[in-house]
Amino acid sequence: MIPIEYDIIIFKEDETYVAYCPELDVSSCGNTVEQAKEMLKTAVRLFLEEAEKMGTIEDILEEAKYKKDSKGYWIPPKLVATELVTVS
Repeated sequence: MIPIEYDIIIFKEDETYVAYCPELDVSSCGNTVEQAKEMLKTAVRLFLEEAEKMGTIEDILEEAKYKKDSKGYWIPPKLVATELVTVS
């Protein structure tokens, strides 16, 4: 499997922690923050392995705005900020 970096956003839904990777639109959950992060790591790995098997990994990463550097390493788009905003 190709190594890639990705962002994790974690939020709480009732008693469950949800870990979300916005670049790949993959999420998972757990009873603790650490468990949610580990479950997301597994979900991302399985997602990427399946995409490699299907031959769609490059299309998926390009669509997610990853860029391939001169050494063939996939560079993720940078999450610049998160913010809580109220609409009234």
